[in-house]
Amino acid sequence: MEKEEFPMATEPLSCPIGSPHEFRLQREFGTQARAQAFYRNQVLDSLNPEMMAFIAEQRMVFVATSDAAGSADCSPRFGPPGFVRILRDGSLCWPEYRGNGVLATLANIDDNPHVALLFVDFERAKIGLHVNGLAWLRSNDQMVLNPYGTSLVEADTAVGGGRHPERWVLVEVEEAYIHCSKHVPLMRVLTQDEEVHWGSDDTQHKGGDYFRARRSRVRVP
Repeated sequence: MEKEEFPMATEPLSCPIGSPHEFRLQREFGTQARAQAFYRNQVLDSLNPEMMAFIAEQRMVFVATSDAAGSADCSPRFGPPGFVRILRDGSLCWPEYRGNGVLATLANIDDNPHVALLFVDFERAKIGLHVNGLAWLRSNDQMVLNPYGTSLVEADTAVGGGRHPERWVLVEVEEAYIHCSKHVPLMRVLTQDEEVHWGSDDTQHKGGDYFRARRSRVRVP
């Protein structure tokens, strides 16, 4: 028999974490005790120092959003380690650069502020971190004036050469918890001679029509 990861909890939390639909399925599938133990032992309502250190090392994050009607989107964001900033009040932010112009993630946030972030370390620890919370769109000027993180964003918003953020996403953390290491693959780290074209508008650097979508839309007479 597989060993349980957490001690079994028999009493519910005084302030339950999770949704009514989670609780309904837990009752239906008989997982209430395990779920309560996980909530009790692993779910925090803010980032602890270990979580902050983990985020500061990550090169990517998956961002899940939906509009008010429930139409969902999940998009990754990439950058050098530390591109997701941790502000002094414990909130998170990251820069948004010029993209394809669809703005699916930002449109959802504007309509429904609930977001779910997933950080996964594929390079060393093979572990993940879920961060759920409320998100807002902020301009460069608003971020520079933010009293909790001015020094973290000034370099990105300064006038000068190179590509700079068009706006920012600011996230107030409501839940943070582990994603277990089972089945997380180990991936290689980029070598020093592999250049990353951050914020590029070059079609080839962006992948071009890799999946031949443009050709698929062309009607054959």
